[in-house]
Amino acid sequence: MAGADRIAHISLDEATVLQRGEDVERERTAALHDLAQDSSFVPLRAVEHGHAGPWSLHLAVPDGRLRIALSDCDGKPAGSLALGPARFRRVVREYFAICDSYYKALRQASARELETVDMARRAIHDRGARQLTEALAGKVEMDFATARRLFTLICVLHIKN
Repeated sequence: MAGADRIAHISLDEATVLQRGEDVERERTAALHDLAQDSSFVPLRAVEHGHAGPWSLHLAVPDGRLRIALSDCDGKPAGSLALGPARFRRVVREYFAICDSYYKALRQASARELETVDMARRAIHDRGARQLTEALAGKVEMDFATARRLFTLICVLHIKN
């Protein structure tokens, strides 16, 4: 996607994440790649202040709060968004649990069992994306696919030893 209303680059605060498994690393890599290739993202306050995309984002969880630092197309700071963790705690925990079941099912379940677990995983992922969209309403306009990929990265940031 070549427009300005997109994410061109995204980085994670690697100090926040202490340990990642192979499956999680694969999800992280895919989400980062997909966001850079195809996303729809407009931080409304930054645009109101004269900034333009494509946008660079840096995600971190300092002091337990999700922080999304924005930079504009010229690399200039364009503000940040902060979200409290409480609204995501339950859905992130559920997503971790179902992903664990999914990865186990990949190794030993029947096709029917795997399909059932995958449907549950997708439903929880969609719920997390909707919660993120609601949390950023009035602050960011984005499509559902972008919200899903950002939710994946939020989950990655919440992994602890």
